[in-house]
Amino acid sequence: MNESIPPGSWLGLLGGGQLGRMFTMAAQSMGYRVCVLDPGTDSPAGDVADRHIRTDYLDQLGLFELASLCKGVTTEFENVPARSLEFLASHVRVTPSASAVAIAQDRIREKDFLRRTNIDTAPYAVVLKTDDLDAAAPTLLPGILKVARLGYDGKGQARVADREEARAAFARLGGVPCVLERRLALDCELSVVVARTESGDAVTWPVAENVHARGILDTSMVPARVEPALAQEATEATLRVAAGLDYVGVLCVEFFVAGGKLLANEMAPRPHNSGHYTIDACVTSQFEQQVRVLAGLPLGAAAQHVPAVMCNLLGDLWFTRGAGRPVEPDWTRVLRHPAAKLHLYGKREARPGRKMGHATVLGASVDEALAVVTEIRRDLGGSD
Repeated sequence: MNESIPPGSWLGLLGGGQLGRMFTMAAQSMGYRVCVLDPGTDSPAGDVADRHIRTDYLDQLGLFELASLCKGVTTEFENVPARSLEFLASHVRVTPSASAVAIAQDRIREKDFLRRTNIDTAPYAVVLKTDDLDAAAPTLLPGILKVARLGYDGKGQARVADREEARAAFARLGGVPCVLERRLALDCELSVVVARTESGDAVTWPVAENVHARGILDTSMVPARVEPALAQEATEATLRVAAGLDYVGVLCVEFFVAGGKLLANEMAPRPHNSGHYTIDACVTSQFEQQVRVLAGLPLGAAAQHVPAVMCNLLGDLWFTRGAGRPVEPDWTRVLRHPAAKLHLYGKREARPGRKMGHATVLGASVDEALAVVTEIRRDLGGSD
């Protein structure tokens, strides 16, 4: 990867969601052409890409077509089959590696890796069969049972108060491998996004403070309203994770803060929802950085210009008027605020819980920006 990929070349992307859409737009603004491989017809990334190979991620002919066209390939979601990445890596530059993605795809491997990297997590037990729930320490209850693979945005999780509920939830989740985590009283949730090159150069963005609703990220406030020492600890832990994985690309590590103690929750081997504010508030966005790493270019500065608050815009907003059918929100209620930036993902169908876009509000302080976000949510009919 010593040789850089020049603008005008083709870059490939596995995945057609909104993260891929924003990567594609960043790459195109730098002069690259982008080919997306994604099986979906409603593809936010495929709609703006220069080419869309509409096929399954394990389709060898489609993968070969992508590798033949592109000089480098990256991913936009963590559940891309590792076999696809391994096949592509035998033909073309791929970031991140299949080995790094495989760890992040599996909560059991992920938590084991974090512990081996000397990063604390919430107390947990591995659950492969019902007997493991019976043997789990009583201090893990009440807890949260989480599937080891393919869970996201609160899906594949169940809150359980006791062993009986845990056994029922395990059956309801299909009896697949899980982890049982102790349910913690949280002070707050944080995340750190890092970009790292093959040579080990790395930059991190400021720590984000996150609020979730129904398991989905609702709001990110940056910089996080925490003590500088805690923010530094989160940043250093993220850099250790990236180095331990020998990670190449953009990576996010999410943290819990409980009783003042920092605990790693999970990692995402891609740009992250909590890093969307970087588009409007930083020297270099997480998506431009993803392009730079894939193309073998120097990293850009990650400094933040101004405090920012990002809020997700879910499909629920389309159903707040009680019409029984989706109605497009009045986006002037966002844009009448001069420091609000609207990003819509071009998804054709609004559904409750579906991420349809986001808004980022800039301000002299996080609290000032948060007040505007609260007003926007009220005006759109969402929660505040």
